[in-house]
Amino acid sequence: MPNRDYERMEALQRPVILILGAGAVGLSLAGKLRGVATVYAACRPVHAGAIRERGLRMEGVWGNGTVDAIACISGPEEVPPGVDVVVITAKGTDTRAICDEYAGVIRGRPAVSLQNGIGNEEIIAGYTDTVIGGTVTTNFSVAGPGHVRVLSESAPMYLGIWSGDGGAALDRLIGVIRSAGIPVEVEADIRSGKWAKALLNIAVNPICALLRAPVGVAADAEIRETVATLIRETFTVAGAEGVRLPWATADDYLAHLFGVQVPDFTAVYPSMYYDLQRGRRTEIDLLNGYVARLGERHGIETPHNRCIAGLIRYAEAHPDTP
Repeated sequence: MPNRDYERMEALQRPVILILGAGAVGLSLAGKLRGVATVYAACRPVHAGAIRERGLRMEGVWGNGTVDAIACISGPEEVPPGVDVVVITAKGTDTRAICDEYAGVIRGRPAVSLQNGIGNEEIIAGYTDTVIGGTVTTNFSVAGPGHVRVLSESAPMYLGIWSGDGGAALDRLIGVIRSAGIPVEVEADIRSGKWAKALLNIAVNPICALLRAPVGVAADAEIRETVATLIRETFTVAGAEGVRLPWATADDYLAHLFGVQVPDFTAVYPSMYYDLQRGRRTEIDLLNGYVARLGERHGIETPHNRCIAGLIRYAEAHPDTP
């Protein structure tokens, strides 16, 4: 068989992956998966232009160099037939909008959420039957147009079925991701995994954003009890939702938070801080606001989460307030 025909057949056998809302996470994923899949990425024009001109520049633990042949798209009309899986990495505030825009593409296909916060999968489930939830603790950042850095990888990616009968799709996706060299594991209870990851963000993100301080402020004696109460309310709501967290009690998690997580991230400013500084919407309604809404549904009082969410919404609406 001529070489050209072999390459054409090989290309046809490669999975086709569409990444929606490709920022730091999505572009890094696109660059890493490009070696084993055909990748389309819906990203901002500034990134699309740079990638079309010179390829995607990658630095860090996922490799250094330039990745060519990532197809950047600007709308659903540019998506070819034959997409195998849709991966959503958009900011949680944009989940519904991007699902509305690409509804015709998402419908009938497995869709994966690799997003912060809790509640994204519930939105996506309104557009397709098979939803796969995921958590990522890798440190991604944008260094410039079409240029990403993957600074560290503290744990594998975890993926699990959120809704629908997607076992075969999950198995295939796990295989593709592993073949690209990304550590990934199946999470039998992805709902628990998403809540577990969200705990740190619920505890420190809004407080750090409001105080304009790094994560270490959470350990201050004047702040610590507020953080603890946020977590105790969240554990009560999670229990009412039937979510089984890795820690038996809120106090068990708080020992981990103050003993491990806060020291590890003490000098880090969370993304919510940067959102407020730049006048952007935050993901508060997928964190403390989400806890407050579920608490109301279950008749559980969540005054601290409700107060924190309200303060963040006020800060969003009044970006010039000193």
